[in-house]
Amino acid sequence: MNETTETSADSHAAQRLAQDVAAAMWSRDRATHALGMEILGVRPGYARIAMTVRGDMTNGHGMGHGGLIFALADSAFAYACNSHNRNTVASACTIDFLAPAQEGDVLEAEAVERSQSGRTGVYDVTVRTRGGPTIALFRGKSYRISGEVIAGLQQARPQAASA
Repeated sequence: MNETTETSADSHAAQRLAQDVAAAMWSRDRATHALGMEILGVRPGYARIAMTVRGDMTNGHGMGHGGLIFALADSAFAYACNSHNRNTVASACTIDFLAPAQEGDVLEAEAVERSQSGRTGVYDVTVRTRGGPTIALFRGKSYRISGEVIAGLQQARPQAASA
């Protein structure tokens, strides 16, 4: 096998892993379900999730509640940083709100891995209205804890490779 073929096979395996991890997380992610979020795409170190701003998601000013916009960004962050099948949690997050969201807006949060070294990572999440402006910029710092999202998967790989 040449280097290009190995890279392609590795890339395909990493993509499949990211999708399997997202499916496993999704099956037990009650908060994301309750907020009506939808996964639009995942790949290693990346996730894109959508949420429609419902009437019960607006604040006293009639705008999308900042805490729920944060929750959308945080969910995209979670799917991106766990895409490598290593249990990863947030160690710090910040958000800058740039424009209001309105009831009925479909928001899309796109999380991108910027750095991963040792147990820590940095992810940027851009929240936009579908077909509209950027409404928030979120930066999450991650910390890898013990375990896997899909338990036993990492241990099974070396055996499969040596078989």
